[in-house]
Amino acid sequence: MIGTDPLVFFAVCDLSGHVRGKAVPEAEIISRMTKGVGLTHSNIMMSAFGPIYATPFGTEGDLMAVPDPSAKVEVPFDDGSAERFYLSDIQTTEGEPWECCPRAFLQRGLDSLRRESGLTLLAAFEHEFVYTGVEERPGDTYALDMFRRQGRFGESLMAAIRLAGCAPDSFLPEYGPRQFEVTVGPRPGLRAADEAVMVRELARGIAWRLGHRAIFAPILKPDGIGNGVHIHFSLVDEDDRPAMPDPAAPFGLSEAGRHFVAGILHHMPALSAITAPSVASYFRLQPNRWAPTWANLGYRDRGAALRVCPTFRPADEEEAGRQFNVEFRVADATACPYMALGAIVHAGLDGLRRKLDLPAAPASGFWELSEAERQATGVRVLPRTLGAALDALEATEPANDWLGPQLLACYLQLKRSEIAALEGLSDVEICARYAEAY
Repeated sequence: MIGTDPLVFFAVCDLSGHVRGKAVPEAEIISRMTKGVGLTHSNIMMSAFGPIYATPFGTEGDLMAVPDPSAKVEVPFDDGSAERFYLSDIQTTEGEPWECCPRAFLQRGLDSLRRESGLTLLAAFEHEFVYTGVEERPGDTYALDMFRRQGRFGESLMAAIRLAGCAPDSFLPEYGPRQFEVTVGPRPGLRAADEAVMVRELARGIAWRLGHRAIFAPILKPDGIGNGVHIHFSLVDEDDRPAMPDPAAPFGLSEAGRHFVAGILHHMPALSAITAPSVASYFRLQPNRWAPTWANLGYRDRGAALRVCPTFRPADEEEAGRQFNVEFRVADATACPYMALGAIVHAGLDGLRRKLDLPAAPASGFWELSEAERQATGVRVLPRTLGAALDALEATEPANDWLGPQLLACYLQLKRSEIAALEGLSDVEICARYAEAY
């Protein structure tokens, strides 16, 4: 019997949020670190369900998926297998960043933020998913019993996250049937998105080794409970000091924090095309689902699109500043983490550039207002369909600068072809397609 020749996967998280690429023998890693593996331009147009429904590139052209040495995952398992991959940048054959690379899109935003404002973004992703390795029972919501019955999965996942160089934070049974949540600690922008990809793939890999699935689809039934991805973020200055909190200001946000958050709120309808980018995403973003339906900012309000989060018994002002963060809640795992975080950064930077300010807080609670009263405060309803969100993105003039003309055109074409591929299916059938794919 022959042995094995270990393989290492060079992975790209694409516009559909899927992780694709090629494996090479581990023995060739050194020679491959600068040349990577070959891709075609049309690789970026692979749909959520696999086929390329439409592409502006055709069959011509070559690119490289070049691994980032700092984004390596090597997690061995007792059966002798391993999760062994590098997250990679898409580059031209001359080694320049390709304009449609999701990782490069995020990096451009982070570089502009630092260059123009001196600020660095910290972020952390919370992932909700359904684990098929536990039986659905009434009363399982946040229950110790459901935590017990998931067996080794949660502890194996946390160990794998730590081995991958991430900081595991929590694992818990969630609100929905067989639903769990996993969180990690905050990291600087690009690393935060890398870890979002790593955590999802490790969850899938461990579930598979246990004979089950971790399903990250936005919602499994049209009238069910959704799986969100909540993106927590804060800003630090050039001396690594918190730049977002001001306890004496509205919502506890500093001037820079208010401008940054105001930019995100201003562009929220367009951002949803990138952060909630599937047809099924909008079955989740409905009233009475504990999911956002308005582009609003709330103080410790889990129904808001942006939530100012609490600080937990800080020892002093410095620790309070370190804990302070805002949570973006209009996202799910059909989104590429680089695209989602990049959209947040670019929109926030637009708010800083234009010195946008927040809408005045209503005199009474937001949910006590009528719809007309909410709109009178300047708050808008979020799109109710992916098509409407894509129209909002296309109509947003700064988005052409954020993404660049080619990436914007590719993204709109990809997502509209996804909508067309689902035409004629019932809502139940659409949810099933996404559950199979994610």
